[in-house]
Amino acid sequence: MTRETSPHVPTAPVIRSDVPGSFAWGVFHERHPELVRQVLDALPYGPAQRAEVERLLAESITGVLEPPAESAHDHAQWLAWGEGLWGRTWGEVPFLWAESYFYRRLLDAIGYFGPGAWQGVDPFAPFKNAELAGAAVDDELAALNKLDGLREDQRAEVLLSSALWGNRADLSFRITSTGGDLAASDLLADDSAAFWAEVRRASGGRIALIADNAGRELLPDLVLIDHLLAGGLATEVVLYVKPRPYYVSDATTTDVLLTVERLRASSSGHAKAVGRRLWQAMNQGDLSVRTHEFFCAPLSFHDMPADLRSELAGVAMTILKGDLNYRRLVGDRLWPPTTSFGETAAHFPSPVAALRTLKSDVIVGIDAATVAALDGTGEAWRTSGRHAVVQVNRAG
Repeated sequence: MTRETSPHVPTAPVIRSDVPGSFAWGVFHERHPELVRQVLDALPYGPAQRAEVERLLAESITGVLEPPAESAHDHAQWLAWGEGLWGRTWGEVPFLWAESYFYRRLLDAIGYFGPGAWQGVDPFAPFKNAELAGAAVDDELAALNKLDGLREDQRAEVLLSSALWGNRADLSFRITSTGGDLAASDLLADDSAAFWAEVRRASGGRIALIADNAGRELLPDLVLIDHLLAGGLATEVVLYVKPRPYYVSDATTTDVLLTVERLRASSSGHAKAVGRRLWQAMNQGDLSVRTHEFFCAPLSFHDMPADLRSELAGVAMTILKGDLNYRRLVGDRLWPPTTSFGETAAHFPSPVAALRTLKSDVIVGIDAATVAALDGTGEAWRTSGRHAVVQVNRAG
């Protein structure tokens, strides 16, 4: 049974990448070729690796899906995940599946899985590390000092907004802005009050945060985690990251450690204090970093394995960050935008909050008037990254 026919997924057309001019088509025909060029320019890969990457790029556009080699450590797992899909063109299978498999194959092509000298070398590290070391992060860390002058409710609002928008705008802007700012004008669904009500309801419990990107997006996630722990809103936070490099900028444990160290080494007093508290919280077990192979699976959260589902069923709330996690939560399908978020997220094993900027076609939980107004602009509002949602489903 394929993911397209799984009885666990509500009915709506599955997004595929074989529609010329669509966003998904552009990912394979425009975005991936540019990504491949950047990856090959970022590190001095040899001729054999470069040829394998180019072969993958050509296969993903004009060829058919081939499973990993029988000698691959995850051969059996991918055979099962791809049952009914092997031998079909990449564009014929669900977009989420094909996109995930592209990154799995890219790691294979550059020698990440080894054996060899390039085993375990993150091909995206140059991009992530450059962003983390940049002047923009210095400004973000300095801006944290301004949080001390805010009321508790204002601080909570700023930190949630910061975690939502990631690198869309700097923290200083969000703290000092009054009315009409980008977050207020472009927030299409705002369950912020429900978010904090759910946090307070679960006060003193365990909260999970499933991270998205490293760099300037992971930084405010960690500051929000510190706020939850330091304020007693959570006695424990579990931070879930990817088990390996994935989707270019997705966070791994290495990225978490580098970001905490960036905070600890900051000249900003507030940032330094946050970094020290996070370090201590990890020492004491109040903050734990976990991962699971499923976070690199080509499937939605409807299909999460029993062990991961059990872990998440035991938390008071799960915070899902970013576009990919949103796609996996509601299903990577062409839902009518007015489809209920609660209905599409009801399968999740805990109360769940999605903090997401829109960078793909999937969207639910938007009122009809807003959809009509956005459609009338002629803007590619679903994929531009300009708009965002904070959506909460309490029924876990």
